[in-house]
Amino acid sequence: MKVLVLGGVAAGTKIAAKLMREDRSNEVVVLNKGKNISYAGCGLPYYVGHVIEDREQLIVNTPEKYSKLTGVSVLTETEATKVDPEVKKVIATDLKTGEEKEYTYDKLVISVGASPVKPPIEGCDLENVFFVRTPEDAIKLRDVVDSGNIKKAVVVGAGYIGLEIAENLKLQGVRPFVLDMAEHALPGFDAEMAEYVEGKLQESGIPVVTGVTVTGIEGDGKVEKVTTNKRAYKADLVVLSAGIRPNTGFLEESGLEMFKGTILTNAQGETNIPDIYAAGDCAMVHNALTEKAAWSPMGSTANIAGRQIAQNIMGAGIGYRGVLGTAVCKLLGMNVGRTGLTEVQATAEGFQPISVITVVDDKAHYFPGAGSFIIKMIADKETLRLLGVQVIGAGAVDKVVDIAVTGIMLKGTLKDLADMDLAYAPPFSTAIHPFEHTLNVLMNKISGKFETFTPVEYAQGAAEGYKIVDACLAPSIEGAPYVDLTTVEGLVEGLDPEEKILLVCNKGKRAYLLQNRMRFYGYKNTKVLEGGITFNQVEL
Repeated sequence: MKVLVLGGVAAGTKIAAKLMREDRSNEVVVLNKGKNISYAGCGLPYYVGHVIEDREQLIVNTPEKYSKLTGVSVLTETEATKVDPEVKKVIATDLKTGEEKEYTYDKLVISVGASPVKPPIEGCDLENVFFVRTPEDAIKLRDVVDSGNIKKAVVVGAGYIGLEIAENLKLQGVRPFVLDMAEHALPGFDAEMAEYVEGKLQESGIPVVTGVTVTGIEGDGKVEKVTTNKRAYKADLVVLSAGIRPNTGFLEESGLEMFKGTILTNAQGETNIPDIYAAGDCAMVHNALTEKAAWSPMGSTANIAGRQIAQNIMGAGIGYRGVLGTAVCKLLGMNVGRTGLTEVQATAEGFQPISVITVVDDKAHYFPGAGSFIIKMIADKETLRLLGVQVIGAGAVDKVVDIAVTGIMLKGTLKDLADMDLAYAPPFSTAIHPFEHTLNVLMNKISGKFETFTPVEYAQGAAEGYKIVDACLAPSIEGAPYVDLTTVEGLVEGLDPEEKILLVCNKGKRAYLLQNRMRFYGYKNTKVLEGGITFNQVEL
């Protein structure tokens, strides 16, 4: 079988290699526009920050090494310019010579990836304005940073890559400002979780300014400042990380069905045209929870979907189960991770979401290096089906996220996921795993045993008319009456059993214990502030 693959990097090289492993008699040819066919795109920010020192580590495989390893024929610096499905051929240009050539196929795979969005503003071509999409981009950026002449930088885009770039610039002594037109950083996080991260980044010396539109980049040959609709920012360097756009312009007359430039595919990776498949950043997949089309420009998605496409080309008939928007990111002083639907998305999709925010130990509290996770867990109140998780902490947030992914993919409910025998030893976890701890709290909330205000409800004024009671380990809220839960053996002096009381502690646990005890003694109108003063700004 003759299979032509347009594009390399993640999906294309995975598909081509798997096809040859499935059947060595296949004739597989990869046409790639760039010189590199397989590089670590997700590792580029860490090269800039000298976490990865050797530039050669960014190159996963050279074309020559890949060909010898797999048996795939690779033609680099060869750009596909037209696909003609009727005669099953592709026209491509040799970028070294300008010569136009034709390539025929039995099966065609389109995995041409995406390119950075270039904002429609003046100044993008000034010196020291960078994109970070290829190893060449990262190498040039690091060379400029290493020159010692860069003091201030503006990163446009507060997504995962933009924030990782900002972190690594900060580690090299550059003062970064991150700008984004969205309301919050970190797409895929609910607003209160994103705001918490933004605050922590600010404390770490990485200001994140959201809700601003970049209007221009100015300088005399070299960048000097970035203008926005609100104010200007001085900058010796600018990194544009404001999104990517699929490289599918050459397919406009091919007859392929597309949505906003991304190629629509079914669960088998097939397009609307027989014998043509698509994968990677240029293709749509679907959401495993909603079954709706979803764009997932992630290396993980490209590899998983690509592997299955290769098997399907060989007749396996495997359906891709879909994505959940799973992501994890290392930031300065903390890690963040998420999967599934946000609370806002769950509501929009017709679920009846209920959530809880917990602050829990990430390992045995007495073990060196122990810290906390802030976990937001979301479930459907009617069916108890787990819908999503968001996690912030210095530790291994990916563990919590991956447990949630497993549960969601298996359509698990909170009851299905309760009391699991998860790994425990003091260096790794708590006796009741942080995921299970949060699940228990959510179940208590659903059952009515734990009555709360979420941080969002509190910020919106739901606690108006409630008396704030300090339930921290030691008095911590200025002006609030303090109650040590260990001393409560009946009615509390100064607190009427009929009045509305908001119990606030450091994390939420002591306030819950106090609520439980006060209920026993007749207090009917208590609420606990989820996340306590760790997560919320509490003032009388």
